[in-house]
Amino acid sequence: MSGWVAIAGLGPGDEALVTPEVRAALAEATDVVGYIPYVRRVIPRAGLSLHESDNRVELERAQHALEMACAGRRVVVVSSGDPGVFAMASAVFEALEAGPPEWHELDIRVLPGVTAMLAAAARAGAPLGHDFCAINLSDNLKPWDVIARRVRLAVEADFAMAFYNPRSASRPGGFGSLLDILRETCEPERVLIFARAVSTPEEALRIVPLSEAAPEMADMRTVVLVGSSTTRIIPRTGRTALVYTPRSVRA
Repeated sequence: MSGWVAIAGLGPGDEALVTPEVRAALAEATDVVGYIPYVRRVIPRAGLSLHESDNRVELERAQHALEMACAGRRVVVVSSGDPGVFAMASAVFEALEAGPPEWHELDIRVLPGVTAMLAAAARAGAPLGHDFCAINLSDNLKPWDVIARRVRLAVEADFAMAFYNPRSASRPGGFGSLLDILRETCEPERVLIFARAVSTPEEALRIVPLSEAAPEMADMRTVVLVGSSTTRIIPRTGRTALVYTPRSVRA
């Protein structure tokens, strides 16, 4: 079986952050499949077919990729950031597990990428410098009660936190509910970082205490980082402050 599938992360936006491994896979590919804006980041060329689809058809997209690979095509499934972080790798494996036995024999690789979470943290300093967790605030595939419980437990464990998909037109209230939970469980000076479209021309970074955070500070292009109780801010004259979480925790 000569076809293969590479599930690739395109990074947060800047082409300089696309890994050489992903560039090599795209150079060999006959087909690229993915959510519309991610596929449009791939430069068209002769011999390459681009297959765009909506963001709520992940399983159908994965099935299509596996079917093409079984027919001998060299397929790259693209995601932004890293494909294993709230992206297409899990969808491909869900389709693979439920699919025909011949799919299991395919050459399938996951090619890591720079996540929005890590790109945002790097811009701010080192807010994820100690133990942290990542939580997807979309309730499309899990109920809000599960999200709320996980947030409360993460606060109790004193993790720094990264929140993906905080606020959209179809989910305008979820992020406000998250802020309510944080205000119930954290001190008012807890550090929040709103990192929008990091590494693109639209990049914006905003560092505020929890007491000043508002729902409208976030949208679907924003990753929200919340510090632990030990996270510190280093002010700098004429420059953006640096945020870091110390490496040690007192008993």
